[in-house]
Amino acid sequence: MKPQLVITGAAGRMGRRILALAVESQDFTIAAAIDRKDHPDLGKDAGTLAGIEPINVPLSTVFPKDADVVIDFSSPEGVEANIQHCVENRDALVIGTTGLSSAQMEKAAAAAHVIPIVVATNMSVGMNLLFSMIGKIAATLGEEYDIELVEHHHRFKKDAPSGTALSLAANIASATGRQYPGSLVHGRSGKDAPRQKGDIGMHAIRAGDIIGYHEVIFSTLGETVTISHNAHNRDVFVRGAIRAARWVVAQQPGLYSMQDVLGLK
Repeated sequence: MKPQLVITGAAGRMGRRILALAVESQDFTIAAAIDRKDHPDLGKDAGTLAGIEPINVPLSTVFPKDADVVIDFSSPEGVEANIQHCVENRDALVIGTTGLSSAQMEKAAAAAHVIPIVVATNMSVGMNLLFSMIGKIAATLGEEYDIELVEHHHRFKKDAPSGTALSLAANIASATGRQYPGSLVHGRSGKDAPRQKGDIGMHAIRAGDIIGYHEVIFSTLGETVTISHNAHNRDVFVRGAIRAARWVVAQQPGLYSMQDVLGLK
């Protein structure tokens, strides 16, 4: 029997693509498509909203009782209630919502004692491979290489720096003995703002409809090494989230990452 999938934030850009590609995958039965109580499209067929054939599942605010796994791309404000619902109903959970506070992450960690949860700042398979490699690259190059992170996103993105950029920086700091987040320098200004040894420069660009571009620059006297990842469209995150949902539904309670999903640990 196919797992029963619930999608929260189902009328958003990511939610619509998750629904469309989950239906395309034929790996799940769509149990519910959830969005906020004041959404103007409540009651409409979620398939139609996602640009596919009707699936006879209306956009709703009500979780079903018999779901197996929830993919959450809602909002930081909505995540806590969704975590609580999953704990009460023993649903596995994939959280792709970014910009979570430390308190919200603590709630996810507490819930992971009861249910399996995957939390990821970026669901892209390629980016998660980069997450697994970037610390080793930084440690191998050594302290003589200055490190700068530059992330580009669309004009509508609320949080800055991106969760992905922060994850890259955290991995680098852990592998090189730097303080995190103490070693981060967010942009530079002024007439006397030279780079300090051990800094990790962090720069956030917001423009147009850029999906997501991240680059890590390692530079020393004589050479520069640049590692980058460019998301051409949101489907790379969607396919990763669906892959995570297929995986987590069969796991024991615990707090997992995409590194676990992909077998990179």
